[in-house]
Amino acid sequence: MKKIVRIELEEARLIVDAAVAKSKEIGVLESVCVVDEGGFPIILERMNGARITGPQIAWNKAFTAAGHKRSTHLFTTPPNGPALPGNEAFGIQLSFEGKFAAFVGGFPIVIDDEVVGGIGLSGGNGEQDTAAGLAGLQALADELLKKEMKVLVQADIKK
Repeated sequence: MKKIVRIELEEARLIVDAAVAKSKEIGVLESVCVVDEGGFPIILERMNGARITGPQIAWNKAFTAAGHKRSTHLFTTPPNGPALPGNEAFGIQLSFEGKFAAFVGGFPIVIDDEVVGGIGLSGGNGEQDTAAGLAGLQALADELLKKEMKVLVQADIKK
């Protein structure tokens, strides 16, 4: 039997609030989604004025990061990104009825070496989405350190 750590609304809110604060700081309008380990949204938030397409894209990125246990941009990072033409997962973005996101902005949420969910961001360029996502993960890391839990905070995550 395995004990399971599950991200809940309070942690998801902390992540989103930090990501939105970073987005405001860097001057970008983001949509941010935090999903559970099954890829289902806990929070999906679109900043005022952000693109109407952002929420679905953010969810897709979070879903992919949680489900495939890796940062979404790693699928298309040259030269060995598995979703690049000629590589073994080329076309994977067509999976899950087009919900699989193989570009920057999705990060698994890893607590004590287990993937417990994902965060996805849409609205900025890759650098901006990454900065906001890492701010969200860092806020969670800072909070869970009080409980002696470790959160992985980095752009390139592959479990």
